[in-house]
Amino acid sequence: KIPVVIEPKVDGVAVSLTYEHGKLQTAATRGDGVVGDDITQNIKTIRSVPHRLKGAAPAFLEVRGEVYMDKRGFDELNKKRVQNGLPEFANPRNAAAGSLKQLDPKIVAQRPLGVVFYGTGAAEGLELDLHSKVFSLLRRFGLPSTEKWWRADSVEGILRAIHELDAVRHDFAYQTDGAVMKVDSLAQRERLGFTAKAPRWAIAYKYEAERVQT
Repeated sequence: KIPVVIEPKVDGVAVSLTYEHGKLQTAATRGDGVVGDDITQNIKTIRSVPHRLKGAAPAFLEVRGEVYMDKRGFDELNKKRVQNGLPEFANPRNAAAGSLKQLDPKIVAQRPLGVVFYGTGAAEGLELDLHSKVFSLLRRFGLPSTEKWWRADSVEGILRAIHELDAVRHDFAYQTDGAVMKVDSLAQRERLGFTAKAPRWAIAYKYEAERVQT
């Protein structure tokens, strides 16, 4: 029995934020996994991102998540672009990625961007043994986190969670294109390790792509 956590695969832009003694220091895109773009000033314009963590924050904390464009906000933005004679954005993910690359934070501030955090990276002064504890921890610090997740220790339980997520994921403010399964125990993750390209302790299940007339 290896307990796993099942959570939404957010279709956004992967970002990493660092906080020192509770204060936001840097924000970067994931890039190639080693080097990303510095988007600190643009991240600070997103209202749901706290510039200072709530409560007793650790000395150093890296949090990882996805920046997304609100689905309703995306539709409104496209309407305004049409009215102004500008081309429409293709989809919320591309619109979010393009927004984060803007050189002027004032433009970014006008975009309906949000962020959802789902994990931690490097940390000092933080004791964490299970991934399932990270969601309440993030909320305690005032960081928006994954609102719907499941814990299962069997194939049947995992499949049930995947189907339950599929039934509710369209109600989220952000787009989702799958479910991610992650081994819950951080100690077991250490033992499982990584391949050259991916962790052995996580895998994504992709839902059938939505079909629309273009």
